[in-house]
Amino acid sequence: MVAPRVLIVDDEPNILLPLEFLMRREGYEVRCAHDGEEGWQAVQQWRPDLVLLDVMMPRRDGFEVCGLIRSDPALASVRVVMLTAKGRDSDVARGLALGADAYLTKPFATADLVQRVRELLETPR
Repeated sequence: MVAPRVLIVDDEPNILLPLEFLMRREGYEVRCAHDGEEGWQAVQQWRPDLVLLDVMMPRRDGFEVCGLIRSDPALASVRVVMLTAKGRDSDVARGLALGADAYLTKPFATADLVQRVRELLETPR
């Protein structure tokens, strides 16, 4: 069986590295990107099954990357989980309106993230 592909896009190494470790431990094939532009390029080239996407990043923010993913029909099956310290209702609403499948506010419980990722990867889009 082929492991699902998870792309992690976050400019903070203290977030990126633990998420990478966690997703690998769960059995996913993982790649990382360090800003929004690098993340967008990785999505187009690698075609992950799911993207863990920070909102506040240099070059392109997570909202813009999510919008780009959702505007490309070839990427329709890619799941997007936005992760951010911006937890205002308006930010959550904006992320979901752009097509994010889930929006988790930092700090989040590891178990909650793992459960959401599993659920999204097991549910056909």
